[in-house]
Amino acid sequence: MPDAPGESLSRTPPHVPDRPDPKRRLVLSACLIATFMAAVESSIVATIIPTIVGDLGGFNLFTWVFTVYLLTQAVTIPVYGRLADLYGRKPVFFAGTALFLAATILCGLAWNMPALVVFRALQGCGAGAIQPTAATILGDIYTPAERGRIQGLVSSVFGISAVIGPSLGAFLVETMSWRAVFWVNVPIGIAAIVMIGAFLKEEVSHRQHRIDWAGSLLLLLACVPLLVALVQSGSLSSTTLAALTATGLIALVALYLQERNTPEPMLPLELWRNRIIVVGSLGNFASGAMMMGICAFLPTYVQAVMGRSAITGGLVLGAMSVSWALSSLATGRIMLRTSYRFGAILGGASLVAGCVILTLLDPAYGPLPAAFGSLVIGIGMGICSTVFIVSIQASVPWGQRGAATSSSMFMRFVGQSIGASGCGAILNLTMRTLDPNALHAVERLLDAPTRQAMPHAELTHLTDVLSRSVQSAYALATTFALLALLMATRLPARLSPAHHTPRT
Repeated sequence: MPDAPGESLSRTPPHVPDRPDPKRRLVLSACLIATFMAAVESSIVATIIPTIVGDLGGFNLFTWVFTVYLLTQAVTIPVYGRLADLYGRKPVFFAGTALFLAATILCGLAWNMPALVVFRALQGCGAGAIQPTAATILGDIYTPAERGRIQGLVSSVFGISAVIGPSLGAFLVETMSWRAVFWVNVPIGIAAIVMIGAFLKEEVSHRQHRIDWAGSLLLLLACVPLLVALVQSGSLSSTTLAALTATGLIALVALYLQERNTPEPMLPLELWRNRIIVVGSLGNFASGAMMMGICAFLPTYVQAVMGRSAITGGLVLGAMSVSWALSSLATGRIMLRTSYRFGAILGGASLVAGCVILTLLDPAYGPLPAAFGSLVIGIGMGICSTVFIVSIQASVPWGQRGAATSSSMFMRFVGQSIGASGCGAILNLTMRTLDPNALHAVERLLDAPTRQAMPHAELTHLTDVLSRSVQSAYALATTFALLALLMATRLPARLSPAHHTPRT
C-alpha cells in the first residue's frame, strides 16, 4: 500500500539486521510477561472484589472497578499505538508500564472505593500501552513467516492468565491481603522494563513531529461517552443515555474531519482503506463481542440453572481458556501450510459451532456439554485472534504497524463492551417478558441453602425462565460468531505468512 502524505516514518523504518538478533528470545520473554501482567489484572481482581467490598464498602461502585479499567484501556490504545510509530516502541512501552505500575501500587493503598476506581482508571491508561506495544515490538523483530508462531504465544497468554488469575488471587487473599494482589505485578513490570531496555535495539529517525493533540482529545471525547453508554445502558436514564450518545457521535464526526486534514494524524484514515485491516479489526470486534457474551453468563447458567457448584462453573469456563492457549500455539503452522483465510474460517466455524452447542444446552445434560461448547469456542478464539493480528501486521510498513495493531485491539475492546452489554440487555428483556418477578429472584438460585429450601414448583419455574433467557442472550452471541466467520471469508485468498504481499 503506498504511503500517505505525512507518513515519512514508513519510508525510513528503523534498521533491521540481516541476521536475527540472538537477544530476540529475551525480548520475546519480556513482551510475554508484560502482556500477562496486563491481561491477568481483570481475572485476578474479579476473584477478590467481594473481599475488597467487605473491607472498603461502596458496593454501589464495585462494577466500576472493572468498567473503568476497560474503558480507559480501550480509549488510550490508539493513542499509544500512534505515538509508538512516531517516537519508537521503547519510550512508549516504558511510559505506559511505569504508569501502570504506579497506579497498581496506589490501588493496593486505596482507602475507599472511589479512590480505588480512580486508581483503576489510571491503571487502565497504562495498560493501554502495554499490550499493543508489546505485540508491535514482536511484529518488528520477527518476520511474517515467524509471526504466526510468536503471536500464537502472545494469544495463549490471555488463556493462561484466565486460568491462573482466579487461583492466584484466591491464594493471595487467603495467605496475605487483597492489597497484595495488586502489588504482585510490580516486580513483573519492573523486570519487563529492564529487559526491554537492555535487549531491544531500536533505531528511530529523529525529526520534529507534530503531535495530533486535537485528534487525541477528540478520540477520548468520542469513545468515553459512547462506551459508557454501552456498558451502563441498563442503569442510565433515557436523557443521560441520549446526551452521552449525542456527545460521542458529534466528537466522532469532528475526529474524522480533524484526522482527514492534519499532516500527522493520530488515527491515519488510510489504514481503513486497507482491506486486511478492516476485515481483521471487524473480526476482532465480532469475536470479542461473542466471547464476552458467552463468558458473562456461562458460570451463572451452570450454577443457577444446573444447580452445580461455583468450582464446576469455573472449570466449565476454564475449558475455553485451555483450548484457547493450545490452539493459539498451533495456529502458526496452520497459517504457514494454508492461508490466513483458511485459518480464520476454521476459527470462525469453531466459534459458531461452540455457540450453537451452548444455545441448545439442556440442564438435564449436565455440565459436560457446556464444557465441550466452551472448549470449542476456545479453539476458535485462539485461531481467530492470532490470524487477525498477524495478517494486519503483515499488511503495513513499520511506520504504521503500531497504529494498525492498536486499532485492531481497540476494536476488540469495543466488541467486548458491546457483547457484555448487548447480551445482558437481551437476557434482562427476556426475563421481564417471561416473568418480571424472576429478575429479582435469580440470586436465590445461586445460594445453595436458599435453593434447597425452595418449593419444587418455584425452583422449576425460575430455572426454566433463566435457562430460556440465557439461550436468548446466546442467540445474540451466535450472531456475533457468524459475523466473525463472515469477516474470515473476506480475507484475500492464498495470502499467508509465507506469501504476505497484501492485496487491499
